[in-house]
Amino acid sequence: MSPILSQRQSTLVFLAFAAAYLLSALVRAITATLAPTLTLELSLSAGDLGLLAAAYFLGFSALQMPMGHWLDRFGPRRVELSFLTLAIAGCVIFSQAEGFAGLFAARILCGAGFAACLMAPLTGYRRWYSATTQLRVNSWMLMTGSLGMLAATLPVQWLLPLFGWRALFLGLALLIVVAAGLILWRVPPWKAALPMEEGQSSAGYAEVWRHPYFRALMPMGFFCYGALLAIQTLWAGPWLVRVVGATPLESATGLFLINLCMLCTFWCWGAVNPYLVRRGWGASRLMRRGLPVSFLVLLANILLGPSGGWWGWALYCMTCSVVTLSQPAIGLAFPPALAGRALSAFNLVLFCGVFVVQWGIGILIDGFKSLAVAEIMAFQLAMSVLLFCCVISYLWFAHLTRDNSAG
Repeated sequence: MSPILSQRQSTLVFLAFAAAYLLSALVRAITATLAPTLTLELSLSAGDLGLLAAAYFLGFSALQMPMGHWLDRFGPRRVELSFLTLAIAGCVIFSQAEGFAGLFAARILCGAGFAACLMAPLTGYRRWYSATTQLRVNSWMLMTGSLGMLAATLPVQWLLPLFGWRALFLGLALLIVVAAGLILWRVPPWKAALPMEEGQSSAGYAEVWRHPYFRALMPMGFFCYGALLAIQTLWAGPWLVRVVGATPLESATGLFLINLCMLCTFWCWGAVNPYLVRRGWGASRLMRRGLPVSFLVLLANILLGPSGGWWGWALYCMTCSVVTLSQPAIGLAFPPALAGRALSAFNLVLFCGVFVVQWGIGILIDGFKSLAVAEIMAFQLAMSVLLFCCVISYLWFAHLTRDNSAG
C-alpha cells in the first residue's frame, strides 16, 4: 500500500508524536537521576527503588492489550490524546505525593498515560508510510526517546537544586498539555478498517499470539529489550554510584553521556536502515549478528566492576540497540489492520520484561546482600543472572529463525 501523506504532512505528524514520546521517555528515565534524592528522602532500599521505577512499566503494560483494539478502531490521535490525560494527572499527583505509596501510584498512572506514545505513531506509520520509511522513523522515534532520557540526566540534576523535584513534575504536566495540543492539531483522522480488511480488523489477538515470528521474538524482547531499558532508565545510575563510586553529579553526567551516545546510535540506525534493507540486511539478520556483541560487552562490564565507568554501559546500550528493530519488524509481519494489536501485544511483552528486569535486579541485589555478599559483588551477581537470561532468549530466537538468514 502506498503512503497517503505528503512529505510535509509526514514530517509534521512525526514531530507531533515525537514531542509526546520525548516527554514519556523523560518521565520514564527521571528516576535514575532522582534516585539519590528519593533514596535519601524516603530511605528506599534497592528493591524499593527498583519497584518505584518499575511502577511506570506496570501501568504501561496494563493497558497494552485493550489499547491495541482501540488503536485499530479509533486511531492514533484519539487514543493517544485520551491516554495523555492520565499522564498529566500522574505528574501532578507525583508532585504532591508525601510518601512512597503516593509516588508509586503516580508512577503507575504516568505509565498508563504514556502507554500509547510509541505504539500510536507506529500504528499510524504502518498505514501512512512505506515499509523502508517505517524502519527509519522507528529509529528516529527512539532517537527522540533518547533525547528525552538525555533531558532526564544533567538538565534535571541542574534544575533540581533550583526548583526541587515537585516543581519539575508540575512543569512536565504543562509540557504534556502542549504536546497533546500538537497531536490534536497535526495528526490526521482515522478510518476504522482499510478496504477489504474489515474481517481482519475485527479479529482478536489469537492470530497475533499464534504467529511464529511473534513467538520467536517474545523471549528476546522480554529479556534483551527489557535489559536495555532497565539499565538505561535506572540501573546504570546506581551502578555508577554504588559500584564505581561516582558522586550523584558524576552519575548524572555519566547518564547524560550514555543517552547522548544512544541518541547518536538511533540517528545512525534511521539513516542506514533503508540502505541495509536494500542489501538484504533485514531486522532478523541484524539482530542475530549484532546481539552477541552486546552480551560480550555486558560480561566485560560485570568483570570490570569498580574499574569500569559510564563508557562501558554506553557501549552496552549501543550494541544492544539492535534489538529495537524488533518493533517495526513485528509491525511489518502483520497486515495494516492488525498492526495496532500486533505492536501492542509485543509492547506488552517488552514492558513486562522491563518491569521484571528492573525490579528483579533490585530484588537480587538485596537478596545477595542478605547473604552477606558485598554490595559490589551483589551488583555483579545480579547482572550475571540477567546476562544468562538474555543469552538463553537469544538462542531461542536464533534457533527458530535459522532458516531465514536474510530476514
